[in-house]
Amino acid sequence: MRIGVLTGGGDCAGLNAAIRGVVRAAGHELDRSVIGYRRGWNGVLDGDSVKLDSEAMRGALPRGGTMLGTSRSSRRLETEGAAPLIAQLERDGVDALVTIGGDGTLITAGRLSDAGFPVIAVPKTIDNDVQGTDVCIGFDTALGVATEAVDRLHTTAESHNRIMVLEVMGRQAGHIAAGAGIAGGAAAILVPEAPFNIDGIAERLIARHHRDRNASIVVVAEGAVPDSSVEAPDTGTDEWGNRILDGMGQFVGDLLAERTGYDTRTTVLGYIQRGGPPTPADRLLGSRLGARAVEVLMEGTSGCMVGVHSTGIALQPLAEVAGRTRYLSEDQLELLDLISTAPVLTPLRTSRRWF
Repeated sequence: MRIGVLTGGGDCAGLNAAIRGVVRAAGHELDRSVIGYRRGWNGVLDGDSVKLDSEAMRGALPRGGTMLGTSRSSRRLETEGAAPLIAQLERDGVDALVTIGGDGTLITAGRLSDAGFPVIAVPKTIDNDVQGTDVCIGFDTALGVATEAVDRLHTTAESHNRIMVLEVMGRQAGHIAAGAGIAGGAAAILVPEAPFNIDGIAERLIARHHRDRNASIVVVAEGAVPDSSVEAPDTGTDEWGNRILDGMGQFVGDLLAERTGYDTRTTVLGYIQRGGPPTPADRLLGSRLGARAVEVLMEGTSGCMVGVHSTGIALQPLAEVAGRTRYLSEDQLELLDLISTAPVLTPLRTSRRWF
């Protein structure tokens, strides 16, 4: 059996550990090298591949990003389906494919599986919002970066008696905002799962400052939305029809400055959350999931995602995870309501399980 591997979607820390897990397991189980596709699905379509063996994996674990490069799904796949992928994989002598990516990668992997090609998916996204797994590759590193940012903003906020707004990633789910906000002791945490009331937040921050707490940190997920009391800025949509997430942190900062009269500054953490070396947890997770993906293929199983469940690794059918989002759970939102200055309103959507 010859196995191929690719990384799709946005980059994150821990991807190279997953690639290494695939390569090392394939070398051990099959005594074969792995075909790595550059630039995700586009690399498969173009036949842009490289041989991966143990020698190629030297120094992979501490490296951020992906040694294979990555891209979003191709428009060609939307019109032609899985046929051109399968044709190229067969030309390359690839018998089964391991895909490492988030929602878009999972959807395409599902189409490949539906067309009869053996595939196992590995979940990756710093947003940590893939259904069917407790945690995704890249989340722990991003959470650590965001938490450190909150810690650092505390000292400058206290020095100048300011409100500091920190915007973090999280399009549909607020796992980074919630985790960093709680771990860093933010005064308010705004997440996509529940609309925020800016007047209520401003009132609570004013009350907080009257109690001699003259500095506050507000963590805002990029996908957070206000309630009907204010109109969210229209940022348009991208070529795929997704809402462009631009400026929610600044929007919140401007409104808080206007309503409180306090000096307010906004920091957008952006792509710093994706880059840099992975934490030990992400290196371990990538290694475990990559190696397990090969084992599952060797066992004759296909069309599944390998995910973390409790302390073990469980298989989830692609049909049950692709295109679905794992939101913050009701327990997590209740914790935000207890700890955060900002009241958490009726949630728009939640997941049942705690991560």
